[in-house]
Amino acid sequence: MLTSGPQHPLTTTAGQHTPYRCWATAYPLHAVTSIPLSAHTATSPRLALRWLRDRTRDITDQLDPPHAQPGRHWLTDEAEHERALAYLAAGTAYQLTLHDEECRYVLVAHPPEAR
Repeated sequence: MLTSGPQHPLTTTAGQHTPYRCWATAYPLHAVTSIPLSAHTATSPRLALRWLRDRTRDITDQLDPPHAQPGRHWLTDEAEHERALAYLAAGTAYQLTLHDEECRYVLVAHPPEAR
């Protein structure tokens, strides 16, 4: 799933790169709270995408094959990876959602906030 948001500059006013925030969260279907799985900061869109691929692989490796298939497809979809890079470089967040019978897994890479 691809999401878009407001445009953000990629550097601070001092010219230093600000980090891309990345996180993965599990949302159990019958629970009140979410479960943070992982968080990371990356210094470039490409490194944020690498983190998304690694976490997607980790999650799909733990899912039953029918539920892992969308994540495995995403892992091999080079066109979608290029789209994700373009979104992140343009200052738009990228989100991937996977699920099984009991839980929804949301992975997000968010570009730097406007300063």
